[in-house]
Parts: sequence; structure tokens; C-alpha cells
Amino acid sequence: MSRQLPLPALSDAPLAPGLYLVATPIGNLRDITLRALDVLAGCDLLLAEDTRVTGKLLSAYGIRTKLERHDEHVAERAIPGVLERLEAGERVALVSDAGTPMVSDPGYRLARAAIAAGHAVIPIPGASAALAALTLAGLPTDRFLFAGFPPPKSAARRTFFEEFANARATLIFYEGASRVADCLADMAAVFGATREAAVCRELTKLYETCVRGPLAELAADPRFEAPKGEIVILVGPGAEKAASVDDAEAALREAMTRLPLGEAASEVAKALGLSRKDLYRQALALKERA
Repeated sequence: MSRQLPLPALSDAPLAPGLYLVATPIGNLRDITLRALDVLAGCDLLLAEDTRVTGKLLSAYGIRTKLERHDEHVAERAIPGVLERLEAGERVALVSDAGTPMVSDPGYRLARAAIAAGHAVIPIPGASAALAALTLAGLPTDRFLFAGFPPPKSAARRTFFEEFANARATLIFYEGASRVADCLADMAAVFGATREAAVCRELTKLYETCVRGPLAELAADPRFEAPKGEIVILVGPGAEKAASVDDAEAALREAMTRLPLGEAASEVAKALGLSRKDLYRQALALKERA
């Protein structure tokens, strides 16, 4: 039986009617906010992606709010009933399994429907794996882009990554543990072997780790062959378009130690935002001088 955590004094103020989007812990149950506890305890209905997961959170804080499943399999048919409750002036809260609802889960459909029907939608901020990883990775934080889950197959994944190859922002991806090694290899091929990145695992939990380094090194790291737990991969911003001649030459020389000339030119072109044709000619010249 799970140990019940001490529940701080709840607010006496009644909740206003509306749909509450409540962030929940991504690992450590003590990362719940006091305001989130007020809402979870004071709402009329709590919608959860997995009632078993959310049930453990409620049990830990002694909360007995009515709980119903709301995942991608039931969302479409459940939305009309939820809207009826909102129309009747009820307070409905939505949570995902962990973190902030609406981020990589089906909750946005319900929120859009509630907004379209004129109901209040209230965010209750808190834990987010994407933001926790961003603060931990040591990569630039002034601009970032959350790209969600990459496709499971390599060819589609590389095409997906090419959309972001020259983005001047830190890229944030979620990935399943079984695909991390392959994903990192595809990232190295598309973004460039020397692009700085970080792999964050089990954030806020006992075995939290963050491994930082160039993509080629991370792709070859044996720790990512069969990791366990939840994974967030971050890739540093693309290089400026106006890369210097020295930058291009250094990147070409490094790539040519691992790849045929054409592939080396393609990799550096994507990484630096330069012409592949020009880089291929430069690679030929470097090979002749070697």
C-alpha cells in the first residue's frame, strides 16, 4: 500500500467552473504544486490518460475526486459528455500520465472543443519533461523548439530531422528507450556528427542522468544501446549560414575521416547550411592535397 504524503491545507476558495489543465509530477510526487492539489481535490471530475497512474498520485495525497479515463481511444466519444458537464457549471480537470497536459497527448482536442463552446480553460502549470531537460542540458535556452516524438522508422526519421537541420534553436525530442541508439545515429547523420546534444533520462527520479556531447559520440555510447526509462534528447542550434572557410574546412576534414567524400560534403552542408556542391569541390581539393 502506498504511503500517503502530507497534504498541505487546501484553499477554502471554491473553484470557478471550467476546464482545468493540471500539470502533474514526471517522477517525484513531491513536485506537485499546491495549486494543483487544490484543483485535483476541488473539481467535480478528473479526466486522466491512465486512471491507474493518476490513482497513485491521488492516493498519495488522500484525494478522492471522481476519476475517469480520457485517452486517445475514448477522447472523441467522451468530449460531448464533458462539454455537457461544463455547460452545467461543473469544474473538470484534465491530467496526462505525467507532466503538462496537451504536450504530446490527446488533450488538445478537448481543450479546443471547450474553447469553441465558450467555456473557461484554465492552465495549472507545473512539471514538464521538456523544460526540465532544457534546464539540465547545458545548451542554449534563449530559443527552443519542442518537436515531440520522431517517426519510428529510420528513413522517415531522417526526413523528419531534415526539417529542423538549420533551426537556430535548441531542439527537444521525446524518444522511446528502445529506439534511442538508432535515433542518435540518424541525428548524427542529418544534423552533423559534431553538433552538441544531450540525452536526459529518468528526470526527477532516483536514477536521473544527463549525458552531454557531440552527436557522434552519443550515438556510439554503449549506455544508449538498451537504456531504461523516459528519454528526452536535445540537439543544440544549427550553425549560422555564414560559416567561415576555416569552419567548413575543419568540419570537412573531420567528416572525411569517417565518410566517403559525397556523404561528408552532404553532412557538412546540412550542419553548416552551405552548398553541398561547393563543399564537394572543396573536399576533392583537400583529398588531392592530402
